[in-house]
Amino acid sequence: MLAPPLAPGDLVEIDCTDLIAKTGQAVGRSNGMVVYVLGPVPGERARVRIESVKAKYAVADLVEILTYSADRVEPFCAVFGTCGGCQVQHLAYAAQLRWKRDIVANALRRLGGIAEADVRPPVGMADPRAYRNKMALVVTGGAARGSDIADTQFGFYAARTHDVVPIERCPIVMPQLDETIAGLWDAARDPATGRAFTGARHVIARAGLASGECVVSITTDRTSHALPPVAQALAAKLPGAVGIGNSSEPPSENAVMGRRNVTVFGKTEMQEEIDGVRFRVSFFQVNSEMVGKIFGYLRPQAAQAGRIIDLYCGAGTFALYFAKHGARVVGIEENPNAVREARVNATLNGVDARTTFLSGRVEATLRSKIGIEALAAADAVFLDPPRKGSDEATLGALVRARVPHVWYLSCNPATLARDLAQLVAGGYRLGSVQPFDMFPQTGHIEALAALHRADVASLEFAPTI
Repeated sequence: MLAPPLAPGDLVEIDCTDLIAKTGQAVGRSNGMVVYVLGPVPGERARVRIESVKAKYAVADLVEILTYSADRVEPFCAVFGTCGGCQVQHLAYAAQLRWKRDIVANALRRLGGIAEADVRPPVGMADPRAYRNKMALVVTGGAARGSDIADTQFGFYAARTHDVVPIERCPIVMPQLDETIAGLWDAARDPATGRAFTGARHVIARAGLASGECVVSITTDRTSHALPPVAQALAAKLPGAVGIGNSSEPPSENAVMGRRNVTVFGKTEMQEEIDGVRFRVSFFQVNSEMVGKIFGYLRPQAAQAGRIIDLYCGAGTFALYFAKHGARVVGIEENPNAVREARVNATLNGVDARTTFLSGRVEATLRSKIGIEALAAADAVFLDPPRKGSDEATLGALVRARVPHVWYLSCNPATLARDLAQLVAGGYRLGSVQPFDMFPQTGHIEALAALHRADVASLEFAPTI
């Protein structure tokens, strides 16, 4: 048996050609073997020490960068590289956008067999910082573990581990949430509020860009009896906090939210407004500005499509936008709480008469009488599935119904490529694929693919917003 071309401890030089989206590791080669290493960016030459060797690749530690890329920038967060939240703060934003376009195009070509897709330059942010409207902090030590409240800490998980990196500020979250982090540390050290975190696992906070409201939920194993008496005092320490909740009975060891959720002070829903659509928010995308840009991109098509089905509709984010612009919309969502919220939001926006929200698994609902009738009447289907993508049954139903237009918004290029291949094989033509940078400084990218039946004219999207 031949020895591997590399061994742990070897010191080698590599030219870095790409980044791994999930981890931010640079990709190079040495002695014909792929090498992954954190630190370099594409275009850089680096000296690395081999840390481990697998059958098809090696993992290395960075020793020094020998040749620097013009695309390298100084990270703006003190814990970048330790905290697992961001992967590419050291890459200039314009280069991030080029890289993310390539991620989408490569996935379509390699996984979907779609070589000539019109993948457009990603729509980015004017300021790719301070954009997240939601954060989930891990609570450790102190009151969380039944010891001195002064030892309570808040943080994020470290990259590729469940070790916790203490966080006192985060330049990726909205400024209001950044101030909320400071407020939590202050509350944990105050005897009047510190016991609020007794038995806590996580703190989840959401803020509204338009409303300035903030809601906070503390996740515990069992219903907290320590939180309700101090919840109002805790809210007073958190900017714009209109409510405190307790989430309990998490379904797994690392689950952020529990099965049981109760409001212990104020309200745990808040208001948000994007492009004229008002939302009572519990379920929502993390980047409100980018949602508005997707809305603007969809507006001309929404006006032309009289009947739209919104699959995996959540709390009705896109369904409400379509209805506001004149479409009649059927939304389908598995989570009954999200469906209830969607109906409330429809009333809030005065579009009850143009929206119908159905609760149930998408594939099962499309097999029902109301689902079959809705598909038969639809001018377009919009789908925004979770990261695992859609499924063969759902996509097969669209193909059989010969829905004229399909607009597929995805947060996972790999499952997007897989699902588009099924639709193309079923008679659809792929038009433009427009990425949106919903998650700057990370390896994640959202992409909206427009498809149409071969026998109908395409509703093409404008090349820019």
